[in-house]
Amino acid sequence: MSSFAGRTAIVTGAAQGIGAAIAANLADAGATVVVADINADGAAAVAGKLGEPSFAVTADVGDPESVAGLHAEVTDRTGRIDILVNNAAIVPFIAWDDVDFESWRRILRVGLDGVYLMSRASSDVMRTRGYGRIVNIASNTFFAGTPNMAPYVAAKGGVIGFTRALATELGPYGITVNAVSPGLTASEGVLSSPHADAFDFVGTLQALKRRAAPDDIAPAVAFLASEEAGWITGSTVNVDGGHVRH
Repeated sequence: MSSFAGRTAIVTGAAQGIGAAIAANLADAGATVVVADINADGAAAVAGKLGEPSFAVTADVGDPESVAGLHAEVTDRTGRIDILVNNAAIVPFIAWDDVDFESWRRILRVGLDGVYLMSRASSDVMRTRGYGRIVNIASNTFFAGTPNMAPYVAAKGGVIGFTRALATELGPYGITVNAVSPGLTASEGVLSSPHADAFDFVGTLQALKRRAAPDDIAPAVAFLASEEAGWITGSTVNVDGGHVRH
């Protein structure tokens, strides 16, 4: 795969887990990676491991002013945005009977509103250059209808639909928009939640019988962000060990 040298990539929710793995993968291939996360200390730690010229920016993707500030800092420091990876999300474990509107909005604010706000701002910059790659992190919970996650599943379904529509809108400007749909992955957040108890059951549904790690997800994202994927847009790629097959 070609180098990302000279490219600037923003990865949201990159202070840990899948986001951190994606950031490391892109940085290893030469990209200047903007580690964007509301967790300032975590983002700084990841950026420190990546080394210069990558850097961290504290940002709340669900807040328009914060997103505008993030993009102003990135364009001021690098002069460009080539790749956006919308990874930030809140992963709940909430039974339907306990889902009130406040919890619903909190999850969709990050997982769907944030994808819109980040894509709106980044694509505006990309259009000035006639080039861009947007990769949205979806989830195979959308296909499986996983319980105790109704707001999250709704958000990820929205991400998949948004990916398809945005690909049509941005294609004329040389920008591709795709999604990667991971399955249950042994990230820090999952392992510290009740979802950690589901690995044995999920493993029986997968074609590949092991736990996924964040590093299993990152290469697919890097491919869709690469030159080689230039003729792929509007697609959702399941990266889940063969749990969902279609």
